[in-house]
Amino acid sequence: MAALIEIEGLTKRFGAFTAVEGVSFSVSKGEVVGFLGPNGAGKSTTMRMLAGFMAPSAGTARICGFDVQEQSVAARRNLGFLPEGAPTYPEMTVSGFLGFCGRVRGFRGAELATRIARAMERTELQGVRLQPIETLSKGFKRRVGLAQALLHDPAVLVLDEPTDGLDPNQKHEVRTLIQEMAPEKAIIISTHILEEVEAVCTRAIIIARGRLIVDKPPRELAAEGPDLEAVFRRLTTGEAA
Repeated sequence: MAALIEIEGLTKRFGAFTAVEGVSFSVSKGEVVGFLGPNGAGKSTTMRMLAGFMAPSAGTARICGFDVQEQSVAARRNLGFLPEGAPTYPEMTVSGFLGFCGRVRGFRGAELATRIARAMERTELQGVRLQPIETLSKGFKRRVGLAQALLHDPAVLVLDEPTDGLDPNQKHEVRTLIQEMAPEKAIIISTHILEEVEAVCTRAIIIARGRLIVDKPPRELAAEGPDLEAVFRRLTTGEAA
């Protein structure tokens, strides 16, 4: 099966500092990849390059066969991206912001209204649809960011900490939603929670010091131990279990 996400030799340098170095992997339809690593490992930088928000120093990234730098518009049509911090326009209402995002993507009229309603239903936002985003809790703001990523029903989802700030019930709802969407999409989620990787992911990729060091099924990663920080230490420094 052709990969929907292809990353080859992706590298990002900031002056003398190399944040990401030679990262390569692919994700096919039906796969959910947990993208893991200690703080500062290069996860968010890699995801921003994949989403076309940051130009790489070297290497390529493709979404549904489209190069994210050379064919950026076509690549982004197939991408739903939830970045770190879920940036929005805080003075807008939830429905107003989603309407704005939908119009930017070319939707109008009944189709736009249907897509907004569906995205809010999937992310449990109906009850706050008329509230300004700046008045929402961190968890609800995260759900607004997720809703905009789902609005156009993309083939590829790149989600940076999708359950950050959510309560246990909300986390369960988001994980269930990811599982429901997984068969028809290629999904990458960045997370610090090993339980989340075990619950929804088919693969676990670990990046450390900007380099990919592990790509294996979650059950094999879990066998390293229940404490993800301890797993990071052992895999990155060779520390004995």
